[in-house]
Amino acid sequence: MAQKEHFSRKRAAILAALQGSNTHPTAEQLYNQLKPTLPDLSLGTVYRNLNRFCESGQALNLGVIHGHERFDGETAPHAHLVCSQCGTVVDIFQELFPEDTLRALSQQAGCYLESASITFHGLCPACARQGKTS
Repeated sequence: MAQKEHFSRKRAAILAALQGSNTHPTAEQLYNQLKPTLPDLSLGTVYRNLNRFCESGQALNLGVIHGHERFDGETAPHAHLVCSQCGTVVDIFQELFPEDTLRALSQQAGCYLESASITFHGLCPACARQGKTS
């Protein structure tokens, strides 16, 4: 029983760290953040739990961005901007495909669309302020 509680504590810590972040962290970043308080945490445990959270709808896998797999703890419908200069991922809380639009597109295509994922590419606010170009 102690073993199961131990894993539950790790799982809860990983989810809390992911949901408490707005940086769309990598598994490695979460691991490095949690390792000081969970010394027996392994990177494999972080990856397994992130995959479990994504499968259960508690998190999103944003795919590989600038060479690193990134995750999002915010599951409400929203888009992302990936900075082509620094790799920062910014949430854009604008629902671009509401349910009625998905229904209409489903009928038009003869299929069933459950959700939409939109990723914009451009400059994050910091890079835009510095006048960087992509």
